[in-house]
Amino acid sequence: MAALVVVGSQWGDEGKGKIVDLLAKDADVIVRYQGGSNAGHTVITNKGTFIFHLIPSGILYRGKVCVLGNGVVIDPGGLIGELDHLQTQGITFGKRFVISHRAHLIMPYHKAIDKAAEQAKGARRIGTTGRGIGPAYVDKMARIGIRMGDLLNPDLFRQKVQENLVEINAFLKHIHNADGFTVDLIAKEYEAYGERLRPYIADVSVALDRAMSKKQRILFEGAQGTHLDVDFGTYPFVTSSSACAGGACTGSGVGPTKIDAVLGVTKAYTTRVGGGPFVTELQDEIGQMLMTRGHEYGSTTGRARRCGWLDSVLLRHAVRTNGLTSLAITKLDVLDGAKELKICTGYRYQGKLYKEMPADLEVLQGCEPVYERWAGWATDTTGLRAYKALPMAAKRYLRRIEELTGCPMDMISTGSKREDTIVLRNPLTTSRKR
Repeated sequence: MAALVVVGSQWGDEGKGKIVDLLAKDADVIVRYQGGSNAGHTVITNKGTFIFHLIPSGILYRGKVCVLGNGVVIDPGGLIGELDHLQTQGITFGKRFVISHRAHLIMPYHKAIDKAAEQAKGARRIGTTGRGIGPAYVDKMARIGIRMGDLLNPDLFRQKVQENLVEINAFLKHIHNADGFTVDLIAKEYEAYGERLRPYIADVSVALDRAMSKKQRILFEGAQGTHLDVDFGTYPFVTSSSACAGGACTGSGVGPTKIDAVLGVTKAYTTRVGGGPFVTELQDEIGQMLMTRGHEYGSTTGRARRCGWLDSVLLRHAVRTNGLTSLAITKLDVLDGAKELKICTGYRYQGKLYKEMPADLEVLQGCEPVYERWAGWATDTTGLRAYKALPMAAKRYLRRIEELTGCPMDMISTGSKREDTIVLRNPLTTSRKR
């Protein structure tokens, strides 16, 4: 196995950080290929708790090279703050950290536009984090974005900012009644960022090609989840990048023939943050129980996550659009003690049964879940590391997930610690027959 992509199979927050951290020990290079600092990965080890926003969590292992690909949008001030904080926790970087010179920058005006636009939407708010990520991607597609490599040429950087501010300041003033920006202040701030980050900026596509030619193992780490993908998610309640596995290629400069497998991470139930349809959402004591027991609060924003039963329709969509070769199930232990569990196997809308996710948002918002009922288990599964130790009811529940999704299971997480994981097969080191 040379290249594995790890993606979220729901709306993000599936526990990818822990799974990536666990797999990283067997990887040589760990690549983040899309998204911005709104993504939050929490990893708990015997050395403490580490929270990552941009930097791949594989940096915790000595000798591993961690990469930010061109598909990532980067707030350089936030990145430097993350670097500094991790260094206070004993993490060293040096030549182990690489940033694509093609990655786009989040500028101060992107944050201003993001916050003003979200506030103006009122009840139609999408639920963005206000960190400028969406507007940065807008500028990228409009071909007026500014990239990491531009930081290395101060004169060119200043020229691009000056050209952009003509339109952006007018937009902020006349549309959002907000203050504009000056070239000098931005240039001074970002020139300092450029000098600090200069040692890490390189051509990531070339670096990854060299690593692959040496038969090194590459682990691609997605942010958010499949159903926040700008094309295949619950549009418009999505992020602004390609969160599906295909984004690993376009977001890092690696061709699709180089990818060997895709691991989809899913909770044993379902959560999402922000607005948008959520067919299996529970607004009762069971939903509150899942939130409390699962500590369902965003590591970046602190926002409470909406909780509901496992949705196999959602997962089948993820299996298809990502080409998932296996699953990692997380937070199984959160379901301990529940007398009865439910799995959504279809949606019903105006008398019609849907086995696949409808693309029409109005239809999706009006869907009601069709459930199967499964017996729960009273046994405490927290920290279990052997499949045979699981209660029979938990095994039946897990097998049903495999059946409904048509995707085999490789890993089961039974707790927040790195070691609290049942590994049936390591998808980075062992190939599955297709």
